[in-house]
Amino acid sequence: MPHILIVEDETIIRSALRRLLERNQYQVSEAGSVQEAQERYSIPGFDLIVSDLRLPGAPGTEMIKLAEGTPVLIMTSYASLRSAVDSMKMGAVDYIAKPFDHDEMLQTVARILRDRQTAKSAPGEPAASSGRAASDKDSGNGEIGIIGSCAPMQELYSKIRKVAPTDSNVLIQGESGTGKELVARALHNLSKRAKAPLISVNCAAIPETLIESELFGHEKGAFTGASASRAGLVEAADGGTLFLDEIGELPLEAQARLLRVLQEGEIRRVGSVQSQKVDVRLIAATHRDLKGLAKIGQFREDLYYRLHVIALKLPALRERGNDVLEIARAFLLRQCTRMGRDDLQFAQDAEQAIRHYSWPGNVRELENAIERAVILCENSSITAELLGIDIELDDLDEDDDGPSSGAPQASNSSLEPTEDLSLEDYFQHFVLEHQDHMTETELARKLGISRKCLWERRQRLGIPRRKSGAATGT
Repeated sequence: MPHILIVEDETIIRSALRRLLERNQYQVSEAGSVQEAQERYSIPGFDLIVSDLRLPGAPGTEMIKLAEGTPVLIMTSYASLRSAVDSMKMGAVDYIAKPFDHDEMLQTVARILRDRQTAKSAPGEPAASSGRAASDKDSGNGEIGIIGSCAPMQELYSKIRKVAPTDSNVLIQGESGTGKELVARALHNLSKRAKAPLISVNCAAIPETLIESELFGHEKGAFTGASASRAGLVEAADGGTLFLDEIGELPLEAQARLLRVLQEGEIRRVGSVQSQKVDVRLIAATHRDLKGLAKIGQFREDLYYRLHVIALKLPALRERGNDVLEIARAFLLRQCTRMGRDDLQFAQDAEQAIRHYSWPGNVRELENAIERAVILCENSSITAELLGIDIELDDLDEDDDGPSSGAPQASNSSLEPTEDLSLEDYFQHFVLEHQDHMTETELARKLGISRKCLWERRQRLGIPRRKSGAATGT
């Protein structure tokens, strides 16, 4: 079981993070300062250190030196993101902005630990301890770090290897949950900028009123609340790579500023009359049809063509054939390793369900289903029921006239919906009822989820975000 040290002076945040990690089968120790961590623990003995940047006494970056090679994940507020990037240059493995989304934290921790385990496996040694490493080795794409060997993925790997060494802009297209950020990381890691920062930004997760300031920075007094000048994320990526996920959600005003970065290689902070040069490679991703949006004026056509120098298409999981089983087995091995179980395997009905289910949430949905199944499994066999896959809802016999014959069950109150369907119903009803008078931030808070999660569920359920009135006051 991986052992993680949390260094955070705010008791509420430290306790919440500890509970989150322990619920997910990590062993956790904690300290309120660098000094306390030194006094209580042998720091290099941990598998990962998660430290706040600003601490009483020495800053969190001191943990990098004390860790002696153990990865250090820096937590920081959006107001200190420039400092977080500086900490990465000092040797931090990554940073995460506070307040952090629980799923984002867990995904980041899992990725760092997985990469560390992979690095420990020497080329001549079996990499069975890492599902990703073992699978990558089999498919010959270990340097890319993505599982799968179907023809569309092999074609994608070939393009990544060709494109990565260049400075060309790249547009990654694919459904939510297909792994667009993994492709962006592969492009960065195989580029000449690999030792410089990779700054990842989800354009849908930042309120529209803040996006320009977050990306391009601002000067003191530029707007209410701008009490000091601050660098933006484009500036923080200088010399490295800027990854803009879901770029289709970027407001038109911010698109105009971004176009200047691509055309002139310079930025101008909000409220400033001076421009400054930046050297940034842009990788963008979207699940939307940007060309179609450009035709109706919702995306700048000139920006679209600037982004569309190289386009990489990620296939949906349902289009990847036997890859789904390869990925599922890797996820199962990873979860078993995390939770200290070595006796689990998929039952025959589970493998059939995994292979034939359409996975609307793609790889992300598959990983979550397997994690849940491993937690709930009481014997050595994971069934389709434990995975939560009702294959009858997805692959029906067309001659079946029963209640599962493709009718929209969620809208029929006389049916007995599953828990997942009823939760989606509740979400849809709540958002439609309240979005006229609540901001996105208020909706997310009331639902107990992050803005990013709210946006992703909107996309999955086809609920458009209001662009006027209260909904834009976020």
